[in-house]
Amino acid sequence: MKKSVVFLIIMTALIFAGIAQVEACTNFLITKGASEDGSTMISYAADSHVLYGELYYWPARDHIPGTMLNIYEWDTGKYLGQIPQVEHTYTVVGLMNEHQVSIGETTWGGRAELRDSTAVMDYGSLMFIALQRSRTAREAIEVMTSLATEYGYASSGESFSICDPEEVWFMDLIGKVAGNSGAVWVARRIPDGYISAHANQARIRQFPKKDKKNCLYAPDVIDFAREMGYYEGSDKDFSFADAYAPPDYGALRFCEARVYAMFNRAAPSLNMSMDYVKGVAGAEPMPLWIKPDKKISVHDMFEFMRDHFEGTDFDMTEDIGGGPYSCPYRWRPLTWKVDDVEYVNERATSTQQTGFSFVTQARSWLPGPIGGIIWFSVDDTYSTVYNPVYCGVSRVPYPYAVGTADFHNFSWDSAFWVFNWVSNFAYSRYSEIIPDILIIQRDLEGKYLADQKRIEDSALALYKQSPGLAIDYLTDYSCRVSDGTVKRWKKLGEDLLVKFMDGNLKDELGNVSHPGYPEAWYRKIADETGDHLKLLELESKE
Repeated sequence: MKKSVVFLIIMTALIFAGIAQVEACTNFLITKGASEDGSTMISYAADSHVLYGELYYWPARDHIPGTMLNIYEWDTGKYLGQIPQVEHTYTVVGLMNEHQVSIGETTWGGRAELRDSTAVMDYGSLMFIALQRSRTAREAIEVMTSLATEYGYASSGESFSICDPEEVWFMDLIGKVAGNSGAVWVARRIPDGYISAHANQARIRQFPKKDKKNCLYAPDVIDFAREMGYYEGSDKDFSFADAYAPPDYGALRFCEARVYAMFNRAAPSLNMSMDYVKGVAGAEPMPLWIKPDKKISVHDMFEFMRDHFEGTDFDMTEDIGGGPYSCPYRWRPLTWKVDDVEYVNERATSTQQTGFSFVTQARSWLPGPIGGIIWFSVDDTYSTVYNPVYCGVSRVPYPYAVGTADFHNFSWDSAFWVFNWVSNFAYSRYSEIIPDILIIQRDLEGKYLADQKRIEDSALALYKQSPGLAIDYLTDYSCRVSDGTVKRWKKLGEDLLVKFMDGNLKDELGNVSHPGYPEAWYRKIADETGDHLKLLELESKE
């Protein structure tokens, strides 16, 4: 029988819409016992200067036997090969499926030689295909690792967050050299009541070899490290991260520092030292997981994603790089030189180049289409709005959908462009403009969180009559809310332009004032320029 070919929809879309290069991301992981309402949650910021933020969607499908699936690399759009399609695939919204399974990732690279250019599976394909084929986090791990073993792994090292309504898993994975197909990996279940995080650096070190309930790993994960000369010690002392991704200063300052920031916010009572992320010799690495001081809410997750190291030694509002208006962003590159001395910019969780981000919420006591929510947003996490999109929807909101616009062409129909329009305006006078943005952000998110129980009670009543009625109801709600967010954000941008035009400040009565720079900045200018700008009194000619 002639084999039909099915294209992996999102890969094809990215080829035409502008290639995704998700190279610097942040994930936070929350177990049931650590969350305020018993949800499991993961967050994901897809950070890239060339990534157009949009909400991916695959409807559930039945496939004819013999169907093949084309695989395209997520970062480049390069065609990698084909694999057999399964008989049935599940609905996927963003990176969450109809069974409330969700996946996030961060790239850490690792050993440069461990990348198989002949392999068929890249990290993006592993994630998307696992979501289409898995009902639990454990199934997703099995799908991802078996595909990498059978077809080879074409990407560099990755950390994955994988969760369902019951369990939250952390997996580090890296490929092998060409001709030695497959991958080496370790996956650990986060203990209930604890939280974890990763941000572009492998984090699993020693792991239990005989606890199959809570730890899974490639059979040759240690032997391969020995074969490659990465490790010579005993099995019990083997550290995945130190063997396959030994951290340098950049891994600590740019990557592990984001993990520190989240842990520090969630458990200030631990009084965690910053020595490790500062690169102090002999400092203890941060643990893979910690117990938070209090249960974590969905709103707490939003706030974790908005961190700029406030209140720490890396606070980006405190040095001269923030300019007169204490802007907590630094334009790239991350490192720069003056007189052959190299310096760094901080790399916070909240960053200007975010394409999209989300917080997934999975609840075991609700039917899948109601229990799973992907709180989705685009652009800079600090000045964005997280919209509730239920995992069982039959369509996604048009302003966030694939194909509404692209990275190279502005469109008022696109959430990505509307939010970038507002945030980029704010960067010019950040400390003055951002308070107005946060008022609207908190009003919208507060309403969506407050309405959640009422919406879900109504959906559950409909679900008992017919699941299809509930899905239609939640689809309409998710789209209406998201459409309203973008409309309100466009109005906010118009209002901000009117209020702050040309360095002025217009009050609610329309009166214009000229606030100038903050006093501290005038003092910096005076110190820098000396008498150059001093207003002098002319001597009398008498």
